[in-house]
Amino acid sequence: MSALAGTTGKSEMNTSEFKPALWTSGDWNAFFGFGTNILVNMLVLTGLLRFVLKMPDSLVFGRILPALGLMMCLSTFYYAYLAYRLAQKTGRNDVCALPSGVSVPHMFIVTFVIMLPITLKTGDPLKGWSAGLVWVFFQSFILMIGGFIAPFIRKITPRAALLGTLAGVSVTFISMRPALEMYMTPQIGLVCFAIILVSWFGGVKYPRGIPAGLVAIAVGMIIAWGSNLFGLGLGGLSVKGVGDAFANFGFSVPIPAVGYVFSGFEFLGIILVTAIPFGIYDLVEAMDNVESAEAAGDEYPTTRVLTADGVVSLIGCLMGNPFINAVYIGHPGWKAMGGRIGYSAATGIMVIVLAWFGIISVLLALVPVVAISPILLYIGMLIGAQAFQTTPVKHAPAIVLALTPHLAAWAKLQIDTMLGSTMNAAATVGGMAADKADAVKAAAIAALPQQGVFYHGLEVMGGGSILGGLILGAIGVFIIERDFEKASGFALVGAVLTYFGFMHGEAVGIGGGFGVTPAVALAYAAMAAGLFAASKLGAGEHYATHPEMSAAPAE
Repeated sequence: MSALAGTTGKSEMNTSEFKPALWTSGDWNAFFGFGTNILVNMLVLTGLLRFVLKMPDSLVFGRILPALGLMMCLSTFYYAYLAYRLAQKTGRNDVCALPSGVSVPHMFIVTFVIMLPITLKTGDPLKGWSAGLVWVFFQSFILMIGGFIAPFIRKITPRAALLGTLAGVSVTFISMRPALEMYMTPQIGLVCFAIILVSWFGGVKYPRGIPAGLVAIAVGMIIAWGSNLFGLGLGGLSVKGVGDAFANFGFSVPIPAVGYVFSGFEFLGIILVTAIPFGIYDLVEAMDNVESAEAAGDEYPTTRVLTADGVVSLIGCLMGNPFINAVYIGHPGWKAMGGRIGYSAATGIMVIVLAWFGIISVLLALVPVVAISPILLYIGMLIGAQAFQTTPVKHAPAIVLALTPHLAAWAKLQIDTMLGSTMNAAATVGGMAADKADAVKAAAIAALPQQGVFYHGLEVMGGGSILGGLILGAIGVFIIERDFEKASGFALVGAVLTYFGFMHGEAVGIGGGFGVTPAVALAYAAMAAGLFAASKLGAGEHYATHPEMSAAPAE
């Protein structure tokens, strides 16, 4: 009914007089889904700060989390405002706000690549914190500047390439972890997953309109706590854990940390190596997510979105938050649940309560994380499906091509994590001298091809995966369309980006003068030359279109 009203409102009244609904029943579903997503990210982030970086609780709960809460609240309120304006402009009540929060990939990058090495080198967690603040400081400006060129990039890049590389992120880094967690504790994970699927895909309504996300969490808590009565301990919850969590209760507001930002400039050389390429990563990811929202029916201004991400990240940084803000993947999922404007603002309020009152650890002690995992998997499923559903059928091979760098990056991460864990375990039990660790790791990697695992291939293909997926997807689309000149242009861009290490490389630079991965850069350049020659020779006219593709509908 509300969707119908939104559709007809534009023709029956002046849209400036149209008053969009600030809250709908569907916002409850989206709030519990998105809110639990944000909660999981905040819990992981808190664990990284306390247990990996060994930062004191006074810094974590007194400075960093309050600043993080402020940044995320500003972000969610702003995107609720953008949604309100879009709904008012179009006369629709079905507009869904863009989801946003701390960037998950960068959460791990700034922790393990920036803050941890500097903390270990200096022996001072405050130095690591300062370095993280500088990292966000530079990325904020990259986003703000990039916001003005992003619309042009979106205009020339095929939707299949933008959504294909986003689907790659979704299938690997969004979906796989929660899926694996579900099967590690299937008594909770699969039961909660079924509760969500029958409602959000099957259309089943629960009594009194209770949101499926809330039902899943409640059932997960019942199973987890009930299992303790039988000594099973499913979900890892305990009364003692709840009691210990209350020790972090309190009230803290953000305090300016400008001095710590500028003191971190002493580590500028280390910081810029990752700040620049990951700033570009943020730029492309945000464009992809805006494209995803448009495919779902909500067209947001790319420049304002990227500029907003940069501004709120800068504010958070100056107040002490070393994590950057980002528009999240998943807009179509929250919209499909019924999310509109209110869920975004409500999540911002929730974040303030969690961050300023220090109750995150209490929630972690009460709710099993595996009960939340199915919600994340559901979002991953929708984003992966959207790439195929909102693009021409004949572009499907290009979408699959765009997925491949992400599969390589994810596989490499699993191998690296396993090798690192193995080396640490061997050193801990005394089976290997510390000075032999690097040699043993190198020997293990060298032996992998004999077992059919091409580690170097994963390393090269997966480097800068979001850019690599976008370039490969675009080349694939234009070849399918027999527009060889445009395919040549994207191949040439791929050669340049590869030369400088922005894709198919783990570091930005020029290597020994021949590029970071010269062989791959040269191959892209050769591809560009060949495609350009084909365009001038009219090669497309000499090849019949594949019969299955010729029957595909046009976009």
